[in-house]
Amino acid sequence: MADRTRIPADDLAELIRAFDLGEVVDRRHLAEGLMNVNWRLDTRVGRFALKRVTDVPLERLRRNLAALPLLASYGVPAPAPLATTQGDVIAQIGGSAYCLFPWTPGEHIRGTDLSLAQVSELGAHLAGLHAALGRVVTNEGLPAVPASVTAEVTDAGQAVHKADRLAEAVTARGAGDSFDVAAGLALEQRKVLLDKHAHLRPEGDLPAGPHGWTHGDFQYRNLLWADGELTAILDWDRLGVRPYAEEVVRTTQVQFGVEGVFDLERVSAFVSGYRAVVPLEPDALLDAARRLWWKRMTDFWQLEFHYDRGDHSCDDLFLADEALLHWWTERLDVVERVFAGTA
Repeated sequence: MADRTRIPADDLAELIRAFDLGEVVDRRHLAEGLMNVNWRLDTRVGRFALKRVTDVPLERLRRNLAALPLLASYGVPAPAPLATTQGDVIAQIGGSAYCLFPWTPGEHIRGTDLSLAQVSELGAHLAGLHAALGRVVTNEGLPAVPASVTAEVTDAGQAVHKADRLAEAVTARGAGDSFDVAAGLALEQRKVLLDKHAHLRPEGDLPAGPHGWTHGDFQYRNLLWADGELTAILDWDRLGVRPYAEEVVRTTQVQFGVEGVFDLERVSAFVSGYRAVVPLEPDALLDAARRLWWKRMTDFWQLEFHYDRGDHSCDDLFLADEALLHWWTERLDVVERVFAGTA
């Protein structure tokens, strides 16, 4: 679908029948999504959030959606999907997969716009979510957690090879545009960073600390706030088994790594809020912080979207993440002490 903001007329007609919506009196594209595409639908029977899902196997999506009613029963603000007239939570129409949810009022608030009290509360929410997911497993709502998980640690040489391949794609554009210029410069600078800091690569593929089911993308685009309270956790496509510390650290990076710097005061408040509910050891957080830093050092996924897929939706993320990577690298010890609570 070339135009991400438009629901094809044939698809909409089928969706109305599939979910028995009656007349749709208004529809609005929700621009906050990056991967999936979302709309607000106003109908004669109510207001709904419609989501077109991409890059998720349908059986995995059904499994993830089936866990949401259980999570809601444990107090997690997870809106449950609505079923079609055939009893399925996914409507497959015109080669696309759609899900429908009741509309939840609220707004997406960037992490640095939250008060410190809200940041600490958000950390506690994530810890409560991890605990609730463990209860879902106990009640057979999700598969059992394996005894161990592994995390691949990319070799610096592999990352340089990938940077060279992408640099060739940039060069092939000729003069290119402003993004091509920025990407070409960033790739050269990244190779310098890799050469200088290769000795800091994390050791081994066994992350430290406990693991279990996690949300996978717990960040402001998937969180709704109203009247100062968290009202909804959205987008459960990436639900999966990971180290808990990995999700804690990744969330802080997306929430509080803004405009090329970490808001370290909010990082500390978020981690403290989490540890007040689930006592993660400092060693696990240190390990997760170093692994995420190295992952960002060796990963070029936004450029792969841009040059391999022709998908430019995440271009701004690359430029922001690149600035943060340089700031983070220069202050690696300081950032890690904040995660460990020893700063």
